Amino acid sequence: MNFLLASGNAHKAEEFKELFSGILNISASPQTLEVDETGETYTENAFLKAKAYFDIYKIPTLADDSGLTVEGLPDILGVKSARFAPELKSYEDKCKLLLQMLSQKKSSRTAYFTCVLCFYLAPDEVFFFEGRVLGKIGDELRGSKGFGYDPIFIPDRKEDNGMSLAELPKWKNEFSHRAKASQTALHFFKESMDKSHKKP
Repeated sequence: MNFLLASGNAHKAEEFKELFSGILNISASPQTLEVDETGETYTENAFLKAKAYFDIYKIPTLADDSGLTVEGLPDILGVKSARFAPELKSYEDKCKLLLQMLSQKKSSRTAYFTCVLCFYLAPDEVFFFEGRVLGKIGDELRGSKGFGYDPIFIPDRKEDNGMSLAELPKWKNEFSHRAKASQTALHFFKESMDKSHKKP
């Protein structure tokens, strides 16, 4: 099955290609569309993006909406994670500001990432899958293998060695919020394809 990724983010495109390798073919969009993400939930925003790209390209589309929730700053990130501190152009600067805010308030650093995937095959055939990874916010930016807020997010792992998502590319591909949502989607589409192949 072929899907167009509703994003111009090259990092996401590569990540999804790896996550769905051998089962679903994910192609990066030839251009980025400006989609007004007015939804109040990840599901609503993922749907808005998937539908916008489907309406233009008329092919099955995959969109994701994800964000970081920090217990000590509950009203700042979440579905608005990408729009946090819009005056700052780089995520490195956004991460530094977030660390500064947490230090000043001495707030809880417990946090989690959420990802919702929307597979828009047709107006009457839309599927959603969600994944979440728990962790905490570290004290500094660490690692260069991730993007967004990965360098400051320390996921809960049995090793508990303080490594951030940006230092754990292999672990991330298997256990991140995006990986978990993708694994659920893969299971669903595998079953669907198996059933279609068994039909007489």
